[in-house]
Amino acid sequence: MKEQEPEASASDAKPARWQQSYYPAPLARFEAVLLVLSSLAILGFFAWILVATEPDRRGHGTHEQLGMQPCAWPILYGEPCPTCGVTTSVSWLAHGRPDMSLWTQPFGFTLGLAALLWVLLSLRSLVRGESLLFRVSQWPLLWITLGAGAIFLLGWGWVHWTWESPLR
Repeated sequence: MKEQEPEASASDAKPARWQQSYYPAPLARFEAVLLVLSSLAILGFFAWILVATEPDRRGHGTHEQLGMQPCAWPILYGEPCPTCGVTTSVSWLAHGRPDMSLWTQPFGFTLGLAALLWVLLSLRSLVRGESLLFRVSQWPLLWITLGAGAIFLLGWGWVHWTWESPLR
């Protein structure tokens, strides 16, 4: 005779905010257009960075190849700014060198990977006909934001530690 499994009690139930939906919302046409446009923009940006830049071996300054002015922060303070090396890091990633991207600026590497991950998740969503925005709404956004902030600060610390400035 088969034993009956005990019924789950109300105390065993997870709070609603922790429950994952097993039936994702269908993909709306407007969202599909947004996913396609955002993915094309990201891929276009990476293609532009690939064609228009050669990663600066100093670890910063690649943005100058895009017609931008040199960063005033290192000129004034002799120290890197919080975003020093992000463009160079993304350029390394676009050139197929994730190792150099991570070494140059960990936050730039993370930002570039997050952008490419968005493209892959968008493609998955489009193929399956499932709402990506619905999925994102279930992510622990507070922890993702805190993690991104921590990576930003650690990246700045890393760049500061590895910085070679003529004013030091």
